[in-house]
Amino acid sequence: MEVKLSKEKALCIMEVSGRMDAVTAPDFQREMEERLEAGERCFLIDLGLLEYISSAGLRSMLFLAKKLKPMEGTVVLCGLGGVVKEVFDISGFSTIFTICTDRAEALTKL
Repeated sequence: MEVKLSKEKALCIMEVSGRMDAVTAPDFQREMEERLEAGERCFLIDLGLLEYISSAGLRSMLFLAKKLKPMEGTVVLCGLGGVVKEVFDISGFSTIFTICTDRAEALTKL
């Protein structure tokens, strides 16, 4: 798994690619903790290049949502496709997160 970070004003954009599983999800969670400690509160997470997400990956996503809620932060996901979209739908995570088809749509939600 690879995470590319970029900033647009107060927005932290994360492009996640590869596989988010039991091995790589802790790295994603550590990255999120660092961003939160740095004061980030607004996230756009582009999962368009993510090939696979396991339950460990879903837990890392849930970690972010739970941490942001009391901070009045925002997270929008975009680009979900194939197996990743299916996992989000089956697990019910599609109802937890704001999910957009692409970055342009996601930016309108932030």
